[in-house]
Amino acid sequence: SLPAKLINGGIAGLIGVTCVFPIDLAKTRLQNQQNGQRMYSSLSDCLIKTIRSEGYFGMYRGAAVNLTLVTPEKAIKLAANDFFRHHLSKDGKKLTLLREMLAGCGAGTCQVIVTTPMEMLKIQLQDAGRIAAQKKLMAAQAQLSSSPAAAAEPAVETRPTATQITRELLRSKGIAGLYKGLGATLLRDVPFSIVYFPLFANLNKLGQKDPNVKAPFYVSFLSGCVAGSTAAVAVNPCDVIKTRLQSLQRGVNEDTYSGILDCTKKIWQREGPTAFFKGAYCRALVIAPLFGIAQVVYFVGIAEFLLDMLPKRRA
Repeated sequence: SLPAKLINGGIAGLIGVTCVFPIDLAKTRLQNQQNGQRMYSSLSDCLIKTIRSEGYFGMYRGAAVNLTLVTPEKAIKLAANDFFRHHLSKDGKKLTLLREMLAGCGAGTCQVIVTTPMEMLKIQLQDAGRIAAQKKLMAAQAQLSSSPAAAAEPAVETRPTATQITRELLRSKGIAGLYKGLGATLLRDVPFSIVYFPLFANLNKLGQKDPNVKAPFYVSFLSGCVAGSTAAVAVNPCDVIKTRLQSLQRGVNEDTYSGILDCTKKIWQREGPTAFFKGAYCRALVIAPLFGIAQVVYFVGIAEFLLDMLPKRRA
Protein backbone atom coordinates (compact mmCIF):
# COMPACT_ATOMS: atom_id res chain seq x y z
CA SER A 1 0.00 0.00 0.00
CA LEU A 2 1.09 3.61 -0.54
CA PRO A 3 1.17 4.52 3.19
CA ALA A 4 3.35 1.48 3.88
CA LYS A 5 5.70 2.45 1.04
CA LEU A 6 5.99 6.01 2.36
CA ILE A 7 6.67 4.83 5.92
CA ASN A 8 9.22 2.27 4.72
CA GLY A 9 10.99 4.89 2.60
CA GLY A 10 11.07 7.33 5.51
CA ILE A 11 12.41 4.83 8.03
CA ALA A 12 15.00 3.66 5.51
CA GLY A 13 16.22 7.22 4.96
CA LEU A 14 16.49 8.02 8.69
CA ILE A 15 18.52 4.92 9.48
CA GLY A 16 20.79 5.32 6.47
CA VAL A 17 21.54 9.03 6.98
CA THR A 18 22.36 8.56 10.66
CA CYS A 19 24.92 5.89 9.81
CA VAL A 20 26.79 7.66 7.01
CA PHE A 21 26.39 11.43 7.63
CA PRO A 22 30.01 12.10 8.75
CA ILE A 23 31.29 10.68 5.45
CA ASP A 24 28.82 12.89 3.58
CA LEU A 25 30.14 15.93 5.45
CA ALA A 26 33.70 15.02 4.43
CA LYS A 27 32.52 14.59 0.83
CA THR A 28 31.06 18.11 0.75
CA ARG A 29 34.20 19.69 2.21
CA LEU A 30 36.53 17.80 -0.11
CA GLN A 31 34.46 18.78 -3.16
CA ASN A 32 34.32 22.45 -2.21
CA GLN A 33 38.02 23.05 -1.56
CA GLN A 34 39.89 24.43 -4.54
CA ASN A 35 43.53 24.33 -5.60
CA GLY A 36 45.74 26.49 -3.41
CA GLN A 37 43.20 26.45 -0.58
CA ARG A 38 43.29 22.79 0.40
CA MET A 39 42.45 22.19 4.06
CA TYR A 40 42.07 18.40 3.85
CA SER A 41 44.07 15.77 2.02
CA SER A 42 41.70 12.81 2.41
CA LEU A 43 38.54 11.48 4.05
CA SER A 44 40.32 10.45 7.25
CA ASP A 45 42.25 13.75 7.42
CA CYS A 46 39.00 15.70 7.07
CA LEU A 47 37.22 13.74 9.81
CA ILE A 48 40.20 13.96 12.22
CA LYS A 49 40.56 17.73 11.73
CA THR A 50 36.79 18.19 12.07
CA ILE A 51 36.74 16.35 15.42
CA ARG A 52 39.75 18.33 16.68
CA SER A 53 38.34 21.73 15.76
CA GLU A 54 34.59 21.20 16.14
CA GLY A 55 34.23 18.19 18.42
CA TYR A 56 32.55 14.86 17.70
CA PHE A 57 29.18 16.44 16.94
CA GLY A 58 30.87 18.70 14.40
CA MET A 59 30.71 15.72 12.07
CA TYR A 60 26.92 15.96 12.21
CA ARG A 61 26.58 19.64 11.25
CA GLY A 62 23.56 19.84 8.95
CA ALA A 63 22.29 16.42 10.02
CA ALA A 64 19.08 17.89 11.47
CA VAL A 65 18.11 19.26 8.04
CA ASN A 66 18.87 15.94 6.41
CA LEU A 67 17.01 13.90 9.01
CA THR A 68 13.99 16.21 8.74
CA LEU A 69 13.77 16.14 4.94
CA VAL A 70 15.22 12.72 4.10
CA THR A 71 11.97 11.00 5.07
CA PRO A 72 9.87 12.71 2.37
CA GLU A 73 12.81 12.58 -0.08
CA LYS A 74 13.37 8.81 0.21
CA ALA A 75 9.64 8.17 0.41
CA ILE A 76 9.05 10.10 -2.83
CA LYS A 77 12.02 8.48 -4.59
CA LEU A 78 11.17 4.86 -3.74
CA ALA A 79 7.39 5.19 -4.01
CA ALA A 80 7.61 7.15 -7.31
CA ASN A 81 9.85 4.47 -8.81
CA ASP A 82 7.30 1.80 -7.84
CA PHE A 83 4.48 3.96 -9.21
CA PHE A 84 6.15 4.46 -12.59
CA ARG A 85 7.22 0.82 -12.83
CA HIS A 86 3.65 -0.27 -12.17
CA HIS A 87 2.18 2.02 -14.83
CA LEU A 88 4.88 1.23 -17.39
CA SER A 89 4.42 -2.53 -17.08
CA LYS A 90 1.98 -4.09 -19.52
CA ASP A 91 -0.38 -6.64 -17.99
CA GLY A 92 2.14 -7.43 -15.25
CA LYS A 93 4.82 -8.46 -17.74
CA LYS A 94 8.51 -7.96 -17.07
CA LEU A 95 9.69 -4.41 -17.73
CA THR A 96 12.18 -3.81 -20.51
CA LEU A 97 15.44 -2.06 -19.61
CA LEU A 98 14.25 1.12 -21.34
CA ARG A 99 11.05 1.18 -19.28
CA GLU A 100 13.03 0.55 -16.08
CA MET A 101 15.21 3.53 -16.95
CA LEU A 102 12.14 5.68 -17.66
CA ALA A 103 10.72 4.74 -14.25
CA GLY A 104 14.01 5.74 -12.61
CA CYS A 105 13.99 9.00 -14.56
CA GLY A 106 10.50 9.79 -13.24
CA ALA A 107 11.53 8.97 -9.66
CA GLY A 108 14.64 11.17 -9.88
CA THR A 109 12.63 14.07 -11.29
CA CYS A 110 10.00 13.84 -8.53
CA GLN A 111 12.48 13.73 -5.66
CA VAL A 112 14.19 17.05 -6.49
CA ILE A 113 11.13 18.84 -5.09
CA VAL A 114 12.51 17.97 -1.65
CA THR A 115 16.15 17.24 -2.48
CA THR A 116 17.15 20.70 -3.75
CA PRO A 117 16.22 22.73 -0.61
CA MET A 118 17.59 19.94 1.61
CA GLU A 119 20.94 19.87 -0.21
CA MET A 120 21.06 23.67 -0.34
CA LEU A 121 20.78 24.04 3.44
CA LYS A 122 22.89 21.00 4.26
CA ILE A 123 25.83 22.18 2.16
CA GLN A 124 25.94 25.60 3.89
CA LEU A 125 26.02 23.96 7.33
CA GLN A 126 28.50 21.24 6.35
CA ASP A 127 30.94 23.64 4.69
CA ALA A 128 30.82 26.33 7.39
CA GLY A 129 33.51 24.52 9.42
CA ARG A 130 35.89 24.38 6.45
CA ILE A 131 35.52 28.10 5.74
CA ALA A 132 35.96 28.96 9.44
CA ALA A 133 39.10 26.80 9.65
CA GLN A 134 40.50 28.41 6.52
CA LYS A 135 39.93 31.91 7.93
CA LYS A 136 41.67 30.93 11.17
CA LEU A 137 44.65 29.61 9.24
CA MET A 138 44.87 32.77 7.13
CA ALA A 139 44.65 34.93 10.26
CA ALA A 140 47.41 32.90 11.95
CA GLN A 141 49.65 33.27 8.89
CA ALA A 142 49.00 37.01 8.78
CA GLN A 143 49.87 37.28 12.47
CA LEU A 144 53.16 35.50 11.95
CA SER A 145 54.13 37.77 9.05
CA SER A 146 53.28 41.00 10.90
CA SER A 147 54.30 42.52 14.20
CA PRO A 148 52.25 41.65 17.30
CA ALA A 149 51.09 45.25 17.52
CA ALA A 150 49.80 45.21 13.94
CA ALA A 151 48.07 41.87 14.29
CA ALA A 152 44.31 42.13 14.22
CA GLU A 153 42.13 40.66 16.91
CA PRO A 154 40.70 37.28 15.84
CA ALA A 155 37.13 37.57 14.66
CA VAL A 156 34.43 35.93 16.72
CA GLU A 157 33.29 32.82 14.87
CA THR A 158 29.58 32.79 14.07
CA ARG A 159 27.97 29.86 12.34
CA PRO A 160 24.57 30.13 10.72
CA THR A 161 21.68 27.85 11.56
CA ALA A 162 19.35 26.26 9.02
CA THR A 163 16.53 28.58 10.18
CA GLN A 164 18.68 31.69 9.71
CA ILE A 165 19.79 30.60 6.23
CA THR A 166 16.20 29.80 5.22
CA ARG A 167 14.86 33.14 6.46
CA GLU A 168 17.62 35.08 4.69
CA LEU A 169 17.10 33.24 1.41
CA LEU A 170 13.32 33.69 1.55
CA ARG A 171 13.72 37.37 2.44
CA SER A 172 16.24 38.17 -0.29
CA LYS A 173 15.31 35.80 -3.12
CA GLY A 174 11.96 34.25 -2.24
CA ILE A 175 11.23 30.56 -2.66
CA ALA A 176 13.61 30.49 -5.67
CA GLY A 177 16.49 31.01 -3.22
CA LEU A 178 15.93 27.54 -1.76
CA TYR A 179 15.99 26.08 -5.27
CA LYS A 180 19.39 27.47 -6.27
CA GLY A 181 21.17 24.73 -8.21
CA LEU A 182 17.92 23.04 -9.27
CA GLY A 183 19.26 22.35 -12.76
CA ALA A 184 22.45 20.81 -11.40
CA THR A 185 20.44 18.72 -8.91
CA LEU A 186 18.31 17.38 -11.77
CA LEU A 187 21.47 16.75 -13.75
CA ARG A 188 22.74 14.58 -10.89
CA ASP A 189 19.61 12.86 -9.56
CA VAL A 190 17.89 11.92 -12.82
CA PRO A 191 20.92 10.04 -14.28
CA PHE A 192 21.56 8.53 -10.84
CA SER A 193 18.05 7.09 -10.71
CA ILE A 194 18.26 5.93 -14.34
CA VAL A 195 21.38 3.92 -13.46
CA TYR A 196 20.46 2.89 -9.91
CA PHE A 197 16.93 1.49 -10.10
CA PRO A 198 17.30 -0.81 -13.14
CA LEU A 199 20.66 -2.05 -11.83
CA PHE A 200 19.24 -2.74 -8.37
CA ALA A 201 16.14 -4.48 -9.75
CA ASN A 202 18.18 -6.81 -11.93
CA LEU A 203 20.76 -7.59 -9.24
CA ASN A 204 18.01 -8.24 -6.71
CA LYS A 205 16.29 -10.65 -9.11
CA LEU A 206 19.41 -12.80 -9.16
CA GLY A 207 18.77 -13.67 -5.50
CA GLN A 208 15.11 -14.60 -5.99
CA LYS A 209 14.47 -18.33 -6.13
CA ASP A 210 10.89 -17.65 -7.17
CA PRO A 211 9.62 -14.51 -9.00
CA ASN A 212 6.73 -14.25 -6.51
CA VAL A 213 8.94 -14.48 -3.41
CA LYS A 214 11.08 -11.61 -2.13
CA ALA A 215 14.85 -11.99 -2.26
CA PRO A 216 16.61 -12.54 1.10
CA PHE A 217 17.39 -9.30 2.95
CA TYR A 218 21.15 -9.69 2.46
CA VAL A 219 20.65 -9.90 -1.32
CA SER A 220 18.64 -6.65 -1.25
CA PHE A 221 21.33 -5.05 0.92
CA LEU A 222 24.21 -6.07 -1.36
CA SER A 223 22.23 -5.15 -4.47
CA GLY A 224 21.52 -1.71 -3.01
CA CYS A 225 25.20 -1.23 -2.10
CA VAL A 226 26.52 -2.25 -5.53
CA ALA A 227 23.91 -0.33 -7.50
CA GLY A 228 24.22 2.74 -5.25
CA SER A 229 28.01 2.98 -5.36
CA THR A 230 28.07 2.41 -9.14
CA ALA A 231 25.51 5.14 -9.80
CA ALA A 232 27.18 7.49 -7.29
CA VAL A 233 30.58 7.33 -8.99
CA ALA A 234 28.99 7.62 -12.44
CA VAL A 235 27.31 10.95 -11.61
CA ASN A 236 30.00 12.36 -9.29
CA PRO A 237 31.03 15.12 -11.77
CA CYS A 238 27.44 16.42 -11.63
CA ASP A 239 27.55 16.25 -7.82
CA VAL A 240 30.75 18.35 -7.70
CA ILE A 241 29.12 20.99 -9.94
CA LYS A 242 25.93 20.97 -7.84
CA THR A 243 27.88 21.32 -4.58
CA ARG A 244 29.92 24.27 -5.90
CA LEU A 245 26.84 26.06 -7.29
CA GLN A 246 24.85 25.65 -4.07
CA SER A 247 27.62 26.97 -1.79
CA LEU A 248 26.67 30.52 -0.80
CA GLN A 249 29.94 31.30 1.02
CA ARG A 250 33.41 30.92 -0.47
CA GLY A 251 36.81 30.55 1.09
CA VAL A 252 39.59 33.06 0.46
CA ASN A 253 40.45 33.43 -3.28
CA GLU A 254 37.96 30.72 -4.29
CA ASP A 255 36.07 30.95 -7.59
CA THR A 256 32.42 31.92 -7.92
CA TYR A 257 30.19 30.52 -10.67
CA SER A 258 27.31 31.93 -12.70
CA GLY A 259 25.86 28.60 -13.85
CA ILE A 260 26.48 24.99 -14.81
CA LEU A 261 28.54 25.74 -17.94
CA ASP A 262 30.62 28.42 -16.21
CA CYS A 263 31.29 26.09 -13.27
CA THR A 264 32.25 23.20 -15.56
CA LYS A 265 34.59 25.39 -17.60
CA LYS A 266 36.39 26.91 -14.58
CA ILE A 267 36.87 23.56 -12.83
CA TRP A 268 38.24 21.99 -16.03
CA GLN A 269 40.63 24.89 -16.76
CA ARG A 270 41.87 25.65 -13.23
CA GLU A 271 41.74 22.30 -11.46
CA GLY A 272 41.84 19.74 -14.24
CA PRO A 273 39.46 16.88 -15.15
CA THR A 274 40.32 14.90 -12.00
CA ALA A 275 38.59 17.62 -9.94
CA PHE A 276 35.24 16.30 -11.18
CA PHE A 277 35.89 13.14 -9.17
CA LYS A 278 36.70 14.87 -5.88
CA GLY A 279 34.94 13.04 -3.08
CA ALA A 280 33.91 10.18 -5.41
CA TYR A 281 35.03 7.48 -3.01
CA CYS A 282 33.36 9.34 -0.12
CA ARG A 283 30.14 9.52 -2.11
CA ALA A 284 30.37 5.81 -2.91
CA LEU A 285 30.92 5.09 0.81
CA VAL A 286 27.86 7.20 1.65
CA ILE A 287 25.51 5.93 -1.03
CA ALA A 288 26.39 2.21 -0.83
CA PRO A 289 25.26 1.58 2.78
CA LEU A 290 22.58 4.29 2.56
CA PHE A 291 20.78 2.58 -0.31
CA GLY A 292 21.66 -0.89 0.95
CA ILE A 293 19.93 -0.12 4.25
CA ALA A 294 17.11 1.71 2.46
CA GLN A 295 16.34 -1.23 0.20
CA VAL A 296 16.42 -3.76 3.04
CA VAL A 297 13.97 -1.69 5.13
CA TYR A 298 11.83 -0.98 2.08
CA PHE A 299 11.71 -4.56 0.84
CA VAL A 300 11.47 -6.27 4.22
CA GLY A 301 8.44 -4.07 4.89
CA ILE A 302 8.66 -2.77 8.46
CA ALA A 303 5.67 -0.54 7.78
CA GLU A 304 3.43 -3.46 6.86
CA PHE A 305 4.22 -5.05 10.21
CA LEU A 306 3.47 -1.82 12.11
CA LEU A 307 0.26 -1.15 10.19
CA ASP A 308 -0.93 -4.71 10.73
CA MET A 309 -0.36 -4.35 14.48
CA LEU A 310 -2.48 -1.20 14.86
CA PRO A 311 -5.92 -2.81 14.44
CA LYS A 312 -4.94 -5.63 16.79
CA ARG A 313 -3.90 -3.20 19.51
CA ARG A 314 -7.14 -1.28 19.16
CA ALA A 315 -9.07 -4.54 19.40
